Amino acid sequence: MLMPSIFGENLFDEFMGFPFDEMEREMNQMDRQMRRADRRLYGKNAAREMKTDVRETENGYEVEMDLPGFKKDQVQLELLNGYLTVTATKGMDKDEKNDKGKVIRQERYAGSLQRTFYVGEHVTENDVKAKFEDGVLHLELPKEPEKKMPEKKTIMIEG
Repeated sequence: MLMPSIFGENLFDEFMGFPFDEMEREMNQMDRQMRRADRRLYGKNAAREMKTDVRETENGYEVEMDLPGFKKDQVQLELLNGYLTVTATKGMDKDEKNDKGKVIRQERYAGSLQRTFYVGEHVTENDVKAKFEDGVLHLELPKEPEKKMPEKKTIMIEG
């Protein structure tokens, strides 16, 4: 049996006079604009940049971070207040001339990527071992020394 509808097709279409369709359209438009800004800043593959694997070993942690297309001198490590920041920066020279012809389309990445990890305040610059090979940054970080629990002591009560 069909029931008559008191509301339109969707109960929330005109809930308290607020056009939800319009709001949803504006939100989708803002979302698209933000994604376009990300593409302009990081290129189409920004989500795949700086992929990182972290392994725990007996003595510490091993970190491997993919930085395809970057060279060793374009990668910088900073340690401040227990946070290790990896920054990779690459620029494209617009004035660069070559004998191969005119560039019609250029999709290679130019810009800066950055990622920060909390490694603990016990870590110093000398503790971090870093190596860069074939577009992969290898880091070795020590574990925080285990804190020894104080020995339990019994206090005698007089009386």
